[in-house]
Amino acid sequence: MLGDALLLQLGYNATLVTVGAALLGVAAGVAGTFLFLRKRALVGDAISHATLPGVGLAFVLMVAFGGDGRWLPGLLLGAAVSAAIGLLCVQGLTRATRLGEDAAIGAVLSVFFGFGIVILTVVQTMTAGQQAGLEGFLLGSTAGMLRSDAILLAVSAAVVLALVLVLRRPLELAAFDPGYAEATGWSLGRIDLAMMGIVLVVTVVGLKVVGLILIVALLIVPAVTARFWTDRTGHVVIIAGAVGGVSGYVGAAISAVAPALPTGPIVVLVGFLLFLVSLLFSPGRGVLASLLMHHRYQRRVHMRQGLLALAQGQPIFEALTRRLMHRAGLILPDGVATQAGQAAASKALLDETRWSLVRADTSFAAAATRYDGLTPIEDVLTPDQLRDVDGRITAPKVV
Repeated sequence: MLGDALLLQLGYNATLVTVGAALLGVAAGVAGTFLFLRKRALVGDAISHATLPGVGLAFVLMVAFGGDGRWLPGLLLGAAVSAAIGLLCVQGLTRATRLGEDAAIGAVLSVFFGFGIVILTVVQTMTAGQQAGLEGFLLGSTAGMLRSDAILLAVSAAVVLALVLVLRRPLELAAFDPGYAEATGWSLGRIDLAMMGIVLVVTVVGLKVVGLILIVALLIVPAVTARFWTDRTGHVVIIAGAVGGVSGYVGAAISAVAPALPTGPIVVLVGFLLFLVSLLFSPGRGVLASLLMHHRYQRRVHMRQGLLALAQGQPIFEALTRRLMHRAGLILPDGVATQAGQAAASKALLDETRWSLVRADTSFAAAATRYDGLTPIEDVLTPDQLRDVDGRITAPKVV
């Protein structure tokens, strides 16, 4: 059954929902990358919660003028206006008062969300509002997605991707070097405003799929997941878009198989699963890679200490050190050094002597910062520098 959903074989509506959720995931992952890199993750939360009053007020106004309060473009327009006002409030509080951005976000988020809940309560008392289904904007509701809704998602995703492609350079500068961005003529205020506009578009069109409460997860989780795999901004953008797209696609497919489960939370949970896999198994920053790196580092430290002990004629008592050196053929089972062990120990002692001279000479200050007891000195100094250092050693200079 899940295979049919993934292959888009469950019918027209399920296909619309799956494709729409995937497009939203791509747009959210790409847009959220710069929000994450700019360390403005909570701004997305404020924008999403600020949409709720706009949805309720748009419904009331459309009903008051004799229209259909459930008309999605009207509801999204109200959400966009309300979110924009919330964003301006955050920026105004940050600039005009001594409040930090986090405090301003908290204030705006709570006030707008509380106001929205009050409006929704009023809507439910209206004759036209009893079956409005506006509560679906809290956690998402894709059961009634139409072709026009899917087209809106597709167009919005295309607009977001185009804006990110055009504004990539200033967005990167603002995220990593705001001072240089301003020095080269870019306005940080305008860059942030453009970034917030992109996030606003994704937030508003994502209300129908994941809801205002969970849209911030779809903005941030793909970017955080992508960051585990690469250091290059362009690659982070691509991976985040892919993670968001897969989360939306698979989450919507699972929701289609289990209609009792809401689409939004399932999409977010799939994204979290991808994040968890990256956290554990990514080659550079994953937990497993860190454990292996620590294990290799520990073995190198034991080997280094064992060699220095041999060079100084000291016995090796640490069991792990003896085992590692025996496996490497540096000592015999009784702890006596082999010929290879004696040579390696002499080399280790020579390197320590070299490092002591380098660290005591201010002309080698830059090289001295590389000392960790494990990095070969040949990787730090040039052959000429090594000959200069060796010329200062009064002990035997060759091994």
